[in-house]
Formats: sequence, C-alpha cells, structure tokens
Amino acid sequence: MSDLYDLIVIGAGPGGYVAAIRAAQLGMKAAVVEREEKLGGTCLRVGCIPSKALLETTELFEKSRHQFAERGIIARDVSVDLPKMMAHKDGVVAQLDGGIQGLLKKHRIDRHFGHGRLLGDGKVEVAAESGTVQLSGQHILIATGSVSTSFPGMEPDGDRIGTSTEALSWPDVPNHLVVIGAGVIGLELGTVWRRLGAKVSVLEYLPRILPGTDSQIANEAQKILQKQGMEFHLGTKVQNVSADGQSCRVEIDGNAPIECDRVLIAVGRRPCTDRLGLDQAGVDTDQRGFIRVNSAYRTTAPGVFAIGDVIGGAMLAHKAEEEGIACVENLATGHGHVNYGNIPGVIYTAPEIASVGETEDDLKERGHEYRVGRFSFAANGRARAAGHTEGFVKVIADAENDRVLGVHIIGAHAGELIAEAAVAMEFGASSEDIARCCHAHPTLAEAVKEAALAVDKRDLHS
Repeated sequence: MSDLYDLIVIGAGPGGYVAAIRAAQLGMKAAVVEREEKLGGTCLRVGCIPSKALLETTELFEKSRHQFAERGIIARDVSVDLPKMMAHKDGVVAQLDGGIQGLLKKHRIDRHFGHGRLLGDGKVEVAAESGTVQLSGQHILIATGSVSTSFPGMEPDGDRIGTSTEALSWPDVPNHLVVIGAGVIGLELGTVWRRLGAKVSVLEYLPRILPGTDSQIANEAQKILQKQGMEFHLGTKVQNVSADGQSCRVEIDGNAPIECDRVLIAVGRRPCTDRLGLDQAGVDTDQRGFIRVNSAYRTTAPGVFAIGDVIGGAMLAHKAEEEGIACVENLATGHGHVNYGNIPGVIYTAPEIASVGETEDDLKERGHEYRVGRFSFAANGRARAAGHTEGFVKVIADAENDRVLGVHIIGAHAGELIAEAAVAMEFGASSEDIARCCHAHPTLAEAVKEAALAVDKRDLHS
C-alpha cells in the first residue's frame, strides 16, 4: 500500500502537528506519523501539560494550608486525594489530545499510527502491530523531539529511580525525594512533591542552579526555594544511584551517601532518533546526535527536513512550533524565519521565572556596554494586594541606543508578563518605548514599566 503526500511529518508533538496544520492551510496534502496513541508529543503526554496541571493543583493545596488563614479564610483538615489529583491531570491531557485529533480532522490531515522510519527516496515506513504501511511524500519533516537522558551509574529503573515521566505519576508521596539536576524539570517536579509533603533534596554538579538563566535571577530563585523548604547541594558529583526494595541510595563523590525513597533523574534530554533510518536516508547528525540542518531546516538528505528538539537549541515546545511553521512556509512561499534571539522561556515554580533575550552574564562576558533597570514586586500595588511580593523585573538595555537586549522576571505570573517584553523586543523597542506605554493600574505589568523607567533611573515607586 502506498499513499502520496506533499508533506509527511514524523512526530506529532507541538512542532510536528502544528507544521502539518500550517501545511494544510497552505494547500498541501499532509500526513502525520506518530507511534504513541495520544498526540501532542512529550509536551502534552508526559511533559509541559501534565506537569503544569500538577503544579497548579499543588499550589492551591499549599496556599490553603499556609496562606488562606492570613487572608481570613479558614480551611480546616485540608488533605490530598492523590489518585483524584492524578486523574484530573490525566483528564486534562485526554481533553487536549482530543482537541488535536479534531484539528487534524478539520484540516483533513491523515494520521498514521506506528513507528516511522525513513527508507530514502521520499518514502516512509510506518510499522505498527497491525502491520506495515509505506507512505510516499515530496517532503518529509522529522519532528520526533527528545527523551530524558542519564549518565552511567544513575540509570532509571522505571520505579524508584525515575525520569520526569515516572515522576508525573508516582502513586504515593515519597518521604524523601532526591532530584539530580537543578534545571527546569528538576525544580518544577521537585516543587510538586515538596508541596505534597516530601522532603526534597536537589543535587547539582554545577555551582549554581538553573544554568543558562540570568545569574541574578537564579540566585534569587534559590533563596526563595530554600525558604520554601527545598534543599540544595551544589557542586555535587553523583557517582552511583541504586534501589533496593522501597529505598534508594545515592552515592556522592567526597560526601556521605544519601538514603531516600525515590530519585528523579533530571540531567537533560537527548534527541529522539532511535530507529529512524537516518543513515539509510543520508541524514547527518552531529557528535551529540542532533540532526544537522541549514537555515531552511533542510537536512543533508534531499527532501528531508527537521525541526524542534531533534535539531538542538532551546528544547521548548513553542520554539519547535515556530520552526515547524517557518519550515513549511518556506516550502510553500520561499519565506520562513524564526528570531532565535527572541524566544521566551518560563519556569513554573512559585514564583514563576521568565526570560527573553540576553542575560547580563552573557553581555559581561562579551564586554557589551549595557544599562539595567530593576523593580521589585514588593513595591507593586497589585502584588501587595495579592500577596505576591517576592521577586523583581529586570530590564537590560543597550548603553548606546537604549534598545532592549533582555528582560528577566521572577515573580507571580512571570510567564504571562514576559509576552509584553517579547513583543516589544520583536519590534526593536527601547526601554524608553516600554516606559512611555501606559500600563493599567493596579496590575503586575506596571512592574515591567517601572523596570524600564529604572534603566534611566527614573522609576517612580522605588
């Protein structure tokens, strides 16, 4: 059996299914190949969405226990029904999967269930338990994403020693959870289980948390998370992790081992290219396994393209979406572009952390002259009224022309506030431009305006 398509997308995560939809909008006959029953990739099934469902729910639980009373709300005997919490998370995933299924049908995109493998010459083999199907396409787009990685001596066992996938569905709250890796995944899931009652110890090889984040923001985040009860061991090299029955043992170079109930391995992710047939199709990868592409996302094989985590760079769902759209639009119109200097990132701890553009650390290293404006949420009326006074907004502007180079926020709803900065930077705004825009009062967004004013040392409320 053979079907001919204008575009075959392997992988129905955020980058893949969005690329297929855009292709259909542009008049292409498109198909997606996905081996998982649910669409949406890691992000929807075992990543962004389920983790945010648990973060939102556990934040409500923590507030009910520790913050409601000071507002005059008395909530007695508040407890956790973990199975129901997990069911809610799974329900959110199911609803969104159904939404994507509906979008594919709406745009007349064929969905092929099974593992996709490149055969060369525009052909893709789709293997499933029901049999094997061969598809033919003028263009093939690889959007297979990434999977959790580990180092020798700390391999997951799928139970006591797990990755983010297992940590999203543990059946009980561990007494003591050790998180290896102080990046986004480790801190978010560590926060979930700390709120539910676990002692959480975070081990990080580097001397700081959140590598790549503006160091001033990272330092503030560590102080706040420690105050909440999270324990950090920085500059720590893990030698081995083992499990025996209901307990785990984490051996550390130069320190006594740590005994705990569960271990979360959160040391990074690698491109998912297993059994894709890259060699057979002539698709080159780099030393780390990422697929090599040019500025139009073309691989070294004719007619084969790649986007998202599998090509490296920031491993973010929205980055993959933008690349998918740019790739398809370039195929259809000859034009497609992603501004990699303006992709925001968000960490959904409490408070949230969000950033876009360059960090102060990067600018210092390059010797680039800049000015900085900061404004604390403690001086913001809406933050005071809501009890969200932790954190600040930081605006970095070019010293010569005042163009905004980066914005970094740690505070409530930072993930929403960063959108203003991203839009401003996309249009080449100066800090003066942001400062001159009228912001509604009282809103958290006023802190962005004040930080922009502070670049010129004329902030009004600090």
